[in-house]
Amino acid sequence: MESKVNYAAVGAFVLVLGAVLVASVLWLASGGAFQKKFDLYLAIVEESVAGLNLNAPVKYNGVDVGKVRQIALDSGTPERVNLIFAIERGTPVKEDTVAVLKTQGLTGIAYVELSGGTVGSLPLSIKAGDRYPVIPTKPSLSARLENVLTSVLAKLDSTSNNINALLSDANRAAFSSTLADIASVARTIAARKDAIDAGMGNAARTLENTARISAQLEPVVKRIGSGADAIEKMGNEVARTSASAGKTVNSIGADVKRFTAETLPELERLLGELSVLAASLRRLTEQTERNPAGLLFGRKPVPAGPGESSTGGAQP
Repeated sequence: MESKVNYAAVGAFVLVLGAVLVASVLWLASGGAFQKKFDLYLAIVEESVAGLNLNAPVKYNGVDVGKVRQIALDSGTPERVNLIFAIERGTPVKEDTVAVLKTQGLTGIAYVELSGGTVGSLPLSIKAGDRYPVIPTKPSLSARLENVLTSVLAKLDSTSNNINALLSDANRAAFSSTLADIASVARTIAARKDAIDAGMGNAARTLENTARISAQLEPVVKRIGSGADAIEKMGNEVARTSASAGKTVNSIGADVKRFTAETLPELERLLGELSVLAASLRRLTEQTERNPAGLLFGRKPVPAGPGESSTGGAQP
């Protein structure tokens, strides 16, 4: 007796088993239990990113640590390009980590190189107002070379313009005229070579005579120097003498002032008394000459005049 097979159940089982197999394969292909986790970072580049594509590698000191997830222009500043990186979690991206665009070999395939990250630096974190941590960037080698070449070409262009200005028709004519004048001077010097030689000989003899005169004047100069030293010493002695005389005059002046203040009033009083004494002596001398006896017997009374009494009153 044959058993009945449930084809519907078998088909459903096959379909479920196939789906599980496909899901397992996809899961294993994507990493499965070993799937890595990534953190997103932002880098702002102010140069061309030609050759850089999505999923381009991001390397840290040459080691692959992630991929470029997004490339877009900055809406506010079109000169900037915003790059979003998906970097493996645990990568030591720090505050001093720098991103630079590089090209790989001769193929020109661009990638992003991260460098820096010292031991003492802090991990890079999200700042207020930002969606992602921002990794600073530096100009790539091609950008630096382009800037240098641009500067060099600008300097070469300026130099070329200056040379063209220097070699203008007017300057060439002036240069030709200068060369002609130099040639004329050279011919004149050649024609007067003998006179120039004679003048140079005379100049040599003059220098020799000057040397001899200088040798003869050396003793005279020494004697003059000695005389100057003696005069200087004399001047010093005179200065010291003047200083001493000044001190003497100052002391005499002080004595004169003291004499004027103290002695002159006494002399004036003495002269007044002498004047009075001289007047008294003169009167005494005159009286003695008129009446010598009066010096011994004293002065006689003056007799009364007519109409006067002896009592000195007038008669009635």
